[in-house]
Amino acid sequence: MNRSACLIFNPVAGQGNPEQELIEIRALLEPTIELDIHFTTEEIDADELAYAAVERGVSEIIASGGDGTLSAAAAAAINSNIPFGIISRGTANAFATALGIPDTIEAACQTILQGVTRNVDVAYCNDRPMILLAGVGFEAETVEKANREAKNRFGIIAYILAGFQQLRELQSFDVEIETDEKIIKTTAAAVTVANAAPATSVLAHGPAGIIYDDGLLDLTIVAPVNKAGAIAATYHLFQSASAGNATDRDDIGYLRAKQFKITTDPVQKVVVDGEIVGTTPIEVKCVPAGLKVFVPTIEEAEVAEKLDGLPNLVIEWKNPEGNQEEEEDTAALKE
Repeated sequence: MNRSACLIFNPVAGQGNPEQELIEIRALLEPTIELDIHFTTEEIDADELAYAAVERGVSEIIASGGDGTLSAAAAAAINSNIPFGIISRGTANAFATALGIPDTIEAACQTILQGVTRNVDVAYCNDRPMILLAGVGFEAETVEKANREAKNRFGIIAYILAGFQQLRELQSFDVEIETDEKIIKTTAAAVTVANAAPATSVLAHGPAGIIYDDGLLDLTIVAPVNKAGAIAATYHLFQSASAGNATDRDDIGYLRAKQFKITTDPVQKVVVDGEIVGTTPIEVKCVPAGLKVFVPTIEEAEVAEKLDGLPNLVIEWKNPEGNQEEEEDTAALKE
């Protein structure tokens, strides 16, 4: 045995039996890796445990729990060159799915034992580490409605039920999105900034694919005019994400950039990696190749940009001198 790792284990994640799951993890990993096991509690979150592990000089960090646990634990490993292992036991397991990591305990452990390491992008949202995505508006409201009791009872279906419930209260808002190159003003019901996202995170999939190691973030704007339009747009995004195609509707836009500053009127709730973290405004910045993860190799997809067709769209282009030129003609949207 020549490997050692800190295993950060969330005992309340998912719907399984945590005692049996931990026994399985230990049986698979401990013949090869010496595990220093620490449990999250209501008082001690995964990030605190991970930072303490780094201070102890840990060789590897392995996190087991839902996306919130993984996101928190990954914070300490950013830009540290410490390999990060993932054993997903949550409701959605979106990060593992996005990176192609199996969501069964046995296969996830085999990825750690035999898989290669790969540097993937991470991000910060208002200085909070982000491995998946930040959602403004509809998605944040949906996540808030899918409480722990509902997730324990219904699993991933809890998010779908919460989404239908939120459609009854669908509201649009004015949004301003600033990148290094331009300022975009439009009206939307949901804005999602993704670092990595599986096909099931449909509101993130305006582009043809989310590339998790390109040094860029992908932003999707969903701007339906009514509830029927919201249902149609969501279904279209689901189809596009499943097929790996870019969306092609006037009420959906997308673009890529290294960072985004998002302000809304009125103020909107914000969800980061499955956790409600506050309200707008937010700044999301990419950290290229910031996390070293045990992960199988995944094919990459091309991504483009589409903004034309969004309601009340205004774009202010930035020139090298820092001045701004306002463009309201969506037909002129091109690099």
